[in-house]
Amino acid sequence: MVTICVIPARYGSTRFPGKPLAFLKNKPIIQHVYERAKSSKMIDEVFVATDDSRILHTVESFGGKAIMTSSKHPSGTDRIAEAVDKLLQEGYNLQESSIVINLQGDEPLIKKEMIDQLIDLMKNENDSIGTLAKRIEKEDDFFNPNIVKVVFDKKGYALYFSRSPIPFDREKFIKGFSKNNFMYKHIGIYGYNVRILKNFVGLPMSRLEEIESLEQLRALENGIKIKVGLTEYDSFGIDTPEDLEVAEKCLNTYS
Repeated sequence: MVTICVIPARYGSTRFPGKPLAFLKNKPIIQHVYERAKSSKMIDEVFVATDDSRILHTVESFGGKAIMTSSKHPSGTDRIAEAVDKLLQEGYNLQESSIVINLQGDEPLIKKEMIDQLIDLMKNENDSIGTLAKRIEKEDDFFNPNIVKVVFDKKGYALYFSRSPIPFDREKFIKGFSKNNFMYKHIGIYGYNVRILKNFVGLPMSRLEEIESLEQLRALENGIKIKVGLTEYDSFGIDTPEDLEVAEKCLNTYS
């Protein structure tokens, strides 16, 4: 079964315009992400899906493959779906059951073990989306709205994602102690098969998605399950120019 990775990369980030082309240790961010994806032996091919010719030319300059997509997509998943459609139109060997990995274009520290784990998880999830989560160890991270939290059932299927602290430990804040061993950070890497991807992007934006600004809630609100794999590894997304300094410090040790 064919497995591809598509990296959505738009130029016009609100907080960091041109982010994919910003340099991190002598390479553009998008090259770091691309090389991380290529390091997985379980992926047959890697593509960058972009809305900007500068990103496309940069990817091609380091030997990567890129696909031009519309600048009007509301999410990275919609951009990936267009790229997959173009690959299908060009006769690329994809079936409805083929796995598509969505790796964010601002995750230069992602480890290949995380990608491989997600692909293994997806092999048994024909009707679900797959993703990863890591236990939160710092209380400050639990209350940080920029860190998305996830709770899941006994079989590992997501119940809800939120920017708020979930599950909220009532005892801790009333009596001063905690029994909360269920604090998990969502790692924003996804897996779908082609059929589920097409189904997902065909759905309108949901109420909870709009409130939380989290597109994965569209899936849950429409009855699409999301299987959560637990990883011991963390990742770090670059959202602002200041994050580059943090990522550079991590790059030598987190590789």
